[in-house]
Amino acid sequence: MSGLFISFEGIDGVGKSTQADLLESWLTEQGKTVVRTLEPGGTEVGVEIRKILLHHKGDLAPRAEAALFAADRAHHVASKIRPALERGEIVITDRYFDSSVAYQGAGRDLSQEEVRNLSLWAVGGLLPKLTVLLDLPADVARNRRNQTGTEPDRLEKEKIEFFEKARSAYLELAKAEPERFLVIDASTDIETMQTQIRKAVSELL
Repeated sequence: MSGLFISFEGIDGVGKSTQADLLESWLTEQGKTVVRTLEPGGTEVGVEIRKILLHHKGDLAPRAEAALFAADRAHHVASKIRPALERGEIVITDRYFDSSVAYQGAGRDLSQEEVRNLSLWAVGGLLPKLTVLLDLPADVARNRRNQTGTEPDRLEKEKIEFFEKARSAYLELAKAEPERFLVIDASTDIETMQTQIRKAVSELL
């Protein structure tokens, strides 16, 4: 595949969507063809799965939750991400399988290795060339989320401990794969973060 695959990760409230949007605009201005997507919900099938995962009333068994995320991801990669990469395009996704390792593996106290293996199987081993991890303490991220005025979804309503576990897991993942991860302090200003991201992407183009 000749395209470039970039994922944005981090706990809720760190600014992933903002940075992904800015990167998409910058790349498009350079004449690049960019496919901007997200998980869960990057496809028609994914939209239905997203409704269950984020808006289902009541509990979901942790393993069922992990399996639903994997199902969404499998279809997402097969129907949208791989075809775009094979066309030589740049794919930017807001969340990918590292989210499952952090949220379902660590946050839900499932085996991180099992969740990772499930996700890798679902995507046929497809890894991003660059994963941008926006890092922020869980309490700061929660305060940011609360300021948006939007109704929190099922996962956003989790206790602070859930996000602290997820954040720690993300940092462990980044430490284990420094060649793939770019860790950015999300407490800095938007422009500074974007400059760091553009520099890393430029080196891959």
